[in-house]
Amino acid sequence: MSTITAEALSATTLLRFATAGSVDDGKSTLVGRLLHDSKSVLVDQLEAVERASASRGQEAPDLALLTDGLRAEREQGITIDVAYRYFATPRRRFILADTPGHVQYTRNMVTGASTAELTVVLVDARNGVVEQTRRHAAIAALLRVPHVVLAVNKMDLVGYEERVFAAIAEEFTAYATELGVPEVTAIPISALAGDNVVDASPRMDWYGGPTVLEHLETVPVSHDLAHCHARLPVQYVIRPQTAELPDYRGYAGQIASGTFRVGEEVTVLPSGRTSRIAGIDLLGEPVDVAWTTQSVTVLLADDVDVSRGDLIVPSKDAPATTQDVEATVCHVADQPLAVGHRVLLKHGTRTVKAIVKDIPSRLTLADLSLHPHPGTLAANDIGRVKIRTAEPLPVDSYADSRRTGSFILIDPADGTTLTAGMVGESFAAPEPVTDSDDDGWDF
Repeated sequence: MSTITAEALSATTLLRFATAGSVDDGKSTLVGRLLHDSKSVLVDQLEAVERASASRGQEAPDLALLTDGLRAEREQGITIDVAYRYFATPRRRFILADTPGHVQYTRNMVTGASTAELTVVLVDARNGVVEQTRRHAAIAALLRVPHVVLAVNKMDLVGYEERVFAAIAEEFTAYATELGVPEVTAIPISALAGDNVVDASPRMDWYGGPTVLEHLETVPVSHDLAHCHARLPVQYVIRPQTAELPDYRGYAGQIASGTFRVGEEVTVLPSGRTSRIAGIDLLGEPVDVAWTTQSVTVLLADDVDVSRGDLIVPSKDAPATTQDVEATVCHVADQPLAVGHRVLLKHGTRTVKAIVKDIPSRLTLADLSLHPHPGTLAANDIGRVKIRTAEPLPVDSYADSRRTGSFILIDPADGTTLTAGMVGESFAAPEPVTDSDDDGWDF
């Protein structure tokens, strides 16, 4: 494994990215090749892969085994669950989510890409853009992933022909642009042979762009959650009531976005009560400022009613609270979601009862047309929903905040996750939606 000093690591940026693509497009092989050729595989890991490959009669090590760790994955030769891998180069640190390609496990792609800043969508050069490719592009657009890489794999099986790559790149880029994907970078590769993964391929001298690793190392990570709307979902109220701390009342949670400062006027939602930050504790020590992803305890100057599920926000930048949520969703459960279904809606640390009031449209992946008022959403469907909640919720638009603009719907009977939702218009093109009549459910 390459040696990187602690000083170098502290100076590098972090990129979270996910891989996606249809079954047998070579995602796990690409990830394995990326790890292997970037010297990010330990010796004992490589030896284990070589032994496993030899036992299956393979002459060369099957690098896909570096990520396909479940027994069922290795037996079937497919990826089932999201496999997270952590590696680093002298230029950048990476958290990689290798997601499944099978339609049945599309829900896992939603999980893996939900925090990604870049998604690598693989396409088999022999098959071109297929329905699952379109679905993954739509999910990347829905999740507002700012960068998409189209990796046209298995170029060795089409004779490294430039025209094959160009046709696939043109078709995918046009489709992704219609979805509102801001940036698409197309790269021709052979994950099995290592062409254009880490090192440039002499077999494709007609391609003058970056390799996959070069692009991952240099793509700008432009977003900065510390400068977004400040949001602190309360996870726990701390009341020691000890002799040393008889009056201590702190509100603990992980800052979802933005920055909080001592002395700042804040509002507690959904109640709307206001106060001022009297103190911030971080790792048991008082600090004046805290920012995104830090887990802190906030102390307020006034005794206000704050409990788990509440949201602490700056008074000058508070989101509106509402009981009517409109969102674009990806349905991930096997059982369909229908108008009138009673569900639980989990937003941040708050879970409330809700009813599906309307399903205005379902997206047709082939031509991006909208099927109006389908009545239900089946597994892997993407559509629009209108939801009425039992209690007001402080929600942001997903376009403004991926953390506080997202939610999940849960089956109240067994706790199954039904749907992943993004508040507001998540696709670039506005959707013509006609309001439906009230279905009789009221809170």
